[in-house]
Amino acid sequence: MTETRDNQIVIAREPGGPEVLDLVTRPLPTPGPGEILIRNVACGVNRPDQIERLGFYPAPPGAPEGLGLEVAGHVEAVGDGVSGFAAGDAVCALVAGGGYARYSIAPAGSVLPVPDGVAVEDAAGLPETVFTVWTNVFEIGALSRGETVLVHGGTSGIGSTAIQMAKAAGARVIATAGTADKVALCKTLGADIAIHYREEDFEAVVTEAGGADVILDMVGGAYVQKNINCANMGARLVSIAFLTGSRVELDLMRVMLKRITLTGSTLRARPLAEKARLAAAVKATVWPWIAAGKLAPVVDSRFRLEDVRAAHARLDSGAHAGKILLDC
Repeated sequence: MTETRDNQIVIAREPGGPEVLDLVTRPLPTPGPGEILIRNVACGVNRPDQIERLGFYPAPPGAPEGLGLEVAGHVEAVGDGVSGFAAGDAVCALVAGGGYARYSIAPAGSVLPVPDGVAVEDAAGLPETVFTVWTNVFEIGALSRGETVLVHGGTSGIGSTAIQMAKAAGARVIATAGTADKVALCKTLGADIAIHYREEDFEAVVTEAGGADVILDMVGGAYVQKNINCANMGARLVSIAFLTGSRVELDLMRVMLKRITLTGSTLRARPLAEKARLAAAVKATVWPWIAAGKLAPVVDSRFRLEDVRAAHARLDSGAHAGKILLDC
């Protein structure tokens, strides 16, 4: 019986660097009503995990113990009331915690079949990024065909996904990156314009290129005013992270005159019903893009679950391009 086996998960024993991450043994969880137990093949490493490790992003009430927000593997068991999934099915899932593990519990509404054309071990790089981009660029940002989107951090997990999804939707894409190699990768992924932000002023380049209608910002700080300056009339500026700080001083006159929407969101603490709605939208729109070859997870590197500290050191370095994955 699965209930007699143990599970291994990764916890942060205290706030700090990668050295605070430990692989510990816990009882194997049993799926409750509406839940699925997944035997993980791989899981994704994301910036929110780093922030949680540092002690600034506590898990929402009721979240499974341990780090990790996305997994891929095979259904091990299903709880009461779950339909459409059976033991052995290849799936990927968004979870509120406990993704760095041999086994993870996921709400059935946040579980999706591994899309056609993607290996299960690579599918672990999809849920967090695809859900985030869909929510912020397409729903909140309301990106439409023919509009221009500016994606900061174009080779991050979010950025590389945003470039591909925006191109699949018929948008014009401008992306920023910090090295020549990353600029080249942005273009390979489909960016119409890729800006080396250490050598070029992205505000000037975007303005000269006709401005941006939607801006996906994970930098914050001084970028916010520069985003406003190069935004078009009626633009939507969506913030999802603040790598250089969340406190800014703005010229709101430009926001008023351009009728700009300044907004942002988080995903982890949303109600299960909302995540299920997002999953259904992703399955209906994004999964066909993947099957058609318009979108694929970009994998930077893989580490064993036992080597999670090295994976977080890679994340902390900022040198990665694409997703960092843990093989479970």
